[in-house]
Amino acid sequence: MNEFLFILQILIFPGFLFLMVYAIFAEWMDRKLFARMQNRVGPPLWQPLADLIKLFSKEVIIPRSAGHYLYILLPYFAFAAVVTAFFFIPVWSSQALYSYQGDLVVVAYLLTVPTLVLALSGWNSATAYSILGGIRCLTQLFAYEVPFFLALLTPALLLGTWNISEISRNLPSFLVQNPFYFIPVILSFLVGIVALQGKLERKPFDIPDAETELVAGPFTEYSGRLLAIFRLSLDMEMVVGASLLSAIFLGGANSLIGIPGFIAYLIKTLIVIFILAYIKAALGRIRIDQMISFGWKVLAPLSLLGMLIVVLFRKGGIL
Repeated sequence: MNEFLFILQILIFPGFLFLMVYAIFAEWMDRKLFARMQNRVGPPLWQPLADLIKLFSKEVIIPRSAGHYLYILLPYFAFAAVVTAFFFIPVWSSQALYSYQGDLVVVAYLLTVPTLVLALSGWNSATAYSILGGIRCLTQLFAYEVPFFLALLTPALLLGTWNISEISRNLPSFLVQNPFYFIPVILSFLVGIVALQGKLERKPFDIPDAETELVAGPFTEYSGRLLAIFRLSLDMEMVVGASLLSAIFLGGANSLIGIPGFIAYLIKTLIVIFILAYIKAALGRIRIDQMISFGWKVLAPLSLLGMLIVVLFRKGGIL
């Protein structure tokens, strides 16, 4: 019976089916907020689902220049990596479905896989726009990945654990008892938000698939169900990224002022998605060299500063 319940949790809730439904809703919310911020009406609630159904019904066209089997398999690798990462994040209680020491590193690694897959898919498509998009994916990866990981390490270093569930459960009470640590945690949270925007390749960091320059970048040659799987993977990555930041910095699914854990999880992740939508609406696309410069001259020093403050406070005897 326990094994059957565990399989249901993986497949339905808080596993794959919930993630897919929430990702579709998150895409609608993101598009709706983006439209309202531009004084437009935005799509109806069912539009993201209709777009996926339409893509799944279309023919898959594989370019002659592309590696056939790799072209087909790559979207599924991105999809699997994102779904697997979600299992390590607490959703309906303070304990994730899977949890062990070091799972923070595993999730950070799994969330890197979709970007690597995008770069490889662009290169494998072997057309000009796709190859340039893939190269930009890898170039941008080196700008945001280190700051993003360092930002996640600040609460881990603060609490002395690499377990996401433990960080989510213990950080709020620790900050209440030691309010001075709000400074590095808030700083790291802001770095994590900006780095996640780059990881998701959203404005102003949508350089790899800039439609005015590269048509659709790595996605240019993809169509039908393969494009649908890529799009769904990116939507799910947004939810997983928002859930990760919520768990690490905002207490995740821990009860909030009497609010049940799952409702608290939804509120916190939607707040992160709102911030991402606001950044997307407020800023225009930057150049790839500006992204690299921003990542290494601003994001990386700020994330290191957050870790340095923690080290000084914990080891230097300041507090």
